[in-house]
Amino acid sequence: MANNLVSIGNIQCGPGKPLVWIAGPCVIETHDLTLWIAERLAKLSQEMRVPVIFKASFDKANRTSGKSFRGPGLQEGLKTLATVRERTGLSVLTDIHECWQCEPAGQACDVLQIPAFLARQTDLIQAAGKTGKVINVKKGQFMAPWDMKNAIAKLDEVGNHRVLLTERGSTFGYGQLVNDMRAIPMMQELGAPVIFDATHSVQKPAGKGDRSDGDRRMVPFLAKAAVACGCDGVFVETHPRPDEALSDGPNMVPLDDLPKLIACCQRLRDAIAE
Repeated sequence: MANNLVSIGNIQCGPGKPLVWIAGPCVIETHDLTLWIAERLAKLSQEMRVPVIFKASFDKANRTSGKSFRGPGLQEGLKTLATVRERTGLSVLTDIHECWQCEPAGQACDVLQIPAFLARQTDLIQAAGKTGKVINVKKGQFMAPWDMKNAIAKLDEVGNHRVLLTERGSTFGYGQLVNDMRAIPMMQELGAPVIFDATHSVQKPAGKGDRSDGDRRMVPFLAKAAVACGCDGVFVETHPRPDEALSDGPNMVPLDDLPKLIACCQRLRDAIAE
């Protein structure tokens, strides 16, 4: 099956198209900070002439500890995401964890994301698909690349063919993830564009006991490898001060470092297109 093109707003993701960047903070910490980051990313998109989709979560439902910061919740979070879309013109992505969240999230956002831990949840995938929005399904850390054909089939059953698949690492022992770059062409063969999640791939789940750890130094190496292997987009969480972030700080890229990473990956993308 061909690697199909998927349109998100004025962006096309897939073979022969520019490398798409899905970028933003892990979670909405405050309305003003989220909007400020989005405006910086919109400016970067214009200056570097790269397609950017803004991402942020209104709720981090799968935090290691029940005491961890989760975000503002659905109602306030979607207000923030709708404001981002209105003021910046960027398409917006957020993740959903329960079926009842799909319809309201679909009204505020352009892409609904199925978290990796929920990649086999049939009801959730199909409820998201019924919104008609683009659906980004993250490959579970416990799944083989070819298993993602079943996620695509579940969306086909509800008439949604606007599917992205995301590689974000596989569990390797306790608290470690590794990337098999073969997953990129393997999942493309299933008929969907493939995004590489460069920041969650360096995560160390529960590495700090009551929260996750990570090693952001490895993000550029993995991102460049994925681009060289032909991924259709790169997912990267970013924050102006990652060490102060309320979620996933150890694996987020400092916002000021993002242009350098994008420029390097763009050169690689151009090189493999020749």
